This record gives sequence, structure tokens and C-alpha cells, in this order.
Amino acid sequence: MGGMDALYTPQEMGLIDTAALSCGVSGLMLMENAGTAVARAIVRRFRPCRVLVLAGPGNNGGDGYVAARRLAERGWPVAVAPLAPPRPASDAAAAAALWRGPVVAADEGRVQSAELVIDAVFGAGLARDVDPGTVALLGAARRLVAIDVPSGVDGATGAVRGAAPRADLTVTFAGLKPGHLLFPGRALCGETVCAEIGMPAAAFARVETKTWRNTPALWRLPAPAATGHKYERGHLTILAGPMSGAAILAAAAARRIGAGLVTLAGPDPAGVPPGIIVSRAALDELVTDPRRRVWLCGPGLGVEAAGQTLARLVAAGRAIVADADALTSAAGEAERLRGVAAITPHEGEFARVFPDLQADRLSRARAAAARIGAVVVLKGPDTVIAAPDGRAAINANAPPFLATAGSGDTLAGIAAGLLVQGMPAFEACCAAVWLHGAAATRAGGGLIAEDLADHLPMVVENIKKFNF
Repeated sequence: MGGMDALYTPQEMGLIDTAALSCGVSGLMLMENAGTAVARAIVRRFRPCRVLVLAGPGNNGGDGYVAARRLAERGWPVAVAPLAPPRPASDAAAAAALWRGPVVAADEGRVQSAELVIDAVFGAGLARDVDPGTVALLGAARRLVAIDVPSGVDGATGAVRGAAPRADLTVTFAGLKPGHLLFPGRALCGETVCAEIGMPAAAFARVETKTWRNTPALWRLPAPAATGHKYERGHLTILAGPMSGAAILAAAAARRIGAGLVTLAGPDPAGVPPGIIVSRAALDELVTDPRRRVWLCGPGLGVEAAGQTLARLVAAGRAIVADADALTSAAGEAERLRGVAAITPHEGEFARVFPDLQADRLSRARAAAARIGAVVVLKGPDTVIAAPDGRAAINANAPPFLATAGSGDTLAGIAAGLLVQGMPAFEACCAAVWLHGAAATRAGGGLIAEDLADHLPMVVENIKKFNF
């Protein structure tokens, strides 16, 4: 894992920058390349217009001076408004010394009159709230291009330090940061471009990241053997309860993603499609079947029944995806989930199970995964998938119309359906989340949960076709 999908915290990117020096690439060279990349991105998206660069005292400001010079060389009318002078003898000071154009005072009137403002004030590693004066300046811009992140966005978490402007375009360098994908930062970045600036591969090798953007490059879907049979593709058992619709949605998704057999265990639910097995056998009998390695526990089962069943499955050593009522049954008692393979909570369920975890989404998901020894899928528009060993992926392909009743049951079914085919839990959950989002995008507006499973086969075929 790694490569172009790796996400780096500001601290990790700082280590990479430092490592570049030992590889013979100077900070000033990287700054020159970064500012040039900003100018190039602007020229490709906007017509020539009056530009004002708001420049801070650090490297972000230095990138802004370079961008100003490159735009001016193309004939654009550009002025720089320093919010503070560059630090003496710094790379930013060297970049500022090369700027020969207008240097003006930073005031709201100039910002409002500019047709395009470049936010080169603070980068992703800001460790304090943005001061009110800077907030007012940035908020006065009609169109804004942010360098690295909009000033005030924490690159590690996506949180806002006091306040941050909404950019039309954000240009970052060498690698995305978690804050580009996590809300609210993601909503403030606008279009996000990650530019190559000549960072040597050896510099990246000095940092071992454990965070990635969730894409098909992170996992490989199981392929059925030419001589295989349905039991080799796995027998998934889903516990059905009074609200059988949730279990049926999960079962449909598991079948569409390739599970060889799916059994609904419990009272005879109404409307079960052909091809889904229904069993009313006692749990103690079913759990002794060695072919029933993977179970989905929770959707529509009822809280009390889910808690009792979950404990029995954990004691039997089965691989379990726990969702919905199974999570509610462990409210305030996260240790009851130890022994499961994965959990798929939304924010409300997560808060009930882990009321003491109050950090950002990425940190909370990692802490929860380590605590229960299972993969945590913290659902949302920026779903985080975290493994007990610290690996994490952030998903960014889910359309907003995926927020509909039953879609979570479908996601749990996809994850369980991949797990039963032999995928490791972290990879199975990452794949499930991405496939879920891709199927929703393919279904389009007006989506209901019943639509999702039918779009999975084509999504899988497209992955194969384009060799992600």
C-alpha cells in the first residue's frame, strides 16, 4: 500500500521536505516548483484578471511570491499584500526578493476589488486559530485560490482553526493530506489539485505513512476459480429479526458481490427472493457448521437478541461483521465487541459505544479499532476505515444521496460478502465502502437502498476493465 493514494500529515510532509535536502533537492527549488504549479493551475482555469496574493511569513507565503512572479511573467496584473514579512534568511525571503511587482497593504478594500485572491497565508500545519483580521481579509475575496489548504484548515484532521475561507481551487503539493478529504476541510477546498513538484522518491521512503485515500489501488477483489463451487466462494449467515427488510438488503448485496451462499437465520421473513436460504434452525446448531465461518449480526435483529447472539458468535470464534442493533447492544461497553472482525457504526452508534473518544474522526476510528481489536468503519460522507494496527483509509467517493434508509445494511452486506470470500477484514471493508459509493453514483439521484445491489456487478466489471 502507498504510492499516489498515500495521505501525509503536515508533520510527515515536513519530514519529507527535510529528507529532500539530503537527496540534493533544496527547499528553494521545491518552493519555485510549487509556486509555478499554482500559477499553472490558475492559468488553466481562469482568464487573465487582477490578482492579489495575500502572503504569510512562512513557506506558504513564499509559494505565493513565486506564483505572483509566474503569473506576472504571463502578463497578468498581480500585486502582493504581505500580512507579515518573510522570516530573515528563509526560502520565503529569497522568493520574496525575486518579486519585482507591486507590494501593497493588506486591507479589505483591495481584497474586494481583486478579481482573484491567492490565499498564501497559512499552510496545513497551522497550530492555532486564525486571527480575526486575517479571517476578515480572506472572507472578503470574491474568488479564492488556496495554496496547500484554505488558511485555517488543519491538514491532519480537516478541522477549522477558528475560521477558514471557502476556496474555489486548492493547490497542494507532492501528496494529499487527510484534511483534504475529511470534513469540514474537504468542503472548503473546492476543486483540489495535487501537483508534482519534483520531490524525490527517496524522500517519501523516509516516512512510513499508514493513511491512504480509499481507492481500488488499495485492495484486490476476489476472483472465483474456474473449477470452484459455491462453498469455496463462502457461505455467509445473516441473522434476521423482526425487521427482516434490513437483513434482506444485506443478503442481496452479499450475493451480488460474490458470496457463494447466503442464509437468513431466524423467523421466516416475508418477501425473500429466490436464491436466499432461510433457516429456522437454532443458533447453537448453525454455529457448529464449519462452513459458516462469517456472520453478519445486527441489522433489524433487535437490541436484546443482537446482544445475546453476538456473545454466542464471539464465543464460537466466528468472523463477525457487527452493525446496527449489535452495536447498540454494546453501548458504553465496547469490550463486548472484542472478537468481531469489523464494526460499521454511523456517528450516533459510535458515540454510544465509545462515549469517551472525543478526538477527530480519524483519531477516534483508530483508537476504537485498537481498543476492540477489529476494523472500524466510521460511516459518513468521509467514511474512515481503521484497522487495529493503525492503518486507515479515508473514502471520498460517496454521493450525498447515499444518505437513505437501508444503505448502511447494504454496506454491511457487501463487507460481509467480501469477508466470506477470503478478503482480509481491512481490505474487505475498504473495498465495500468504495464499491458502495460507486454503486450509488451509478444509480444516481432518486436512489433507494434497494437499487444499490443491482449496480454492484457493473461497478466490479469497470474496476477490471480499467485496471485500477
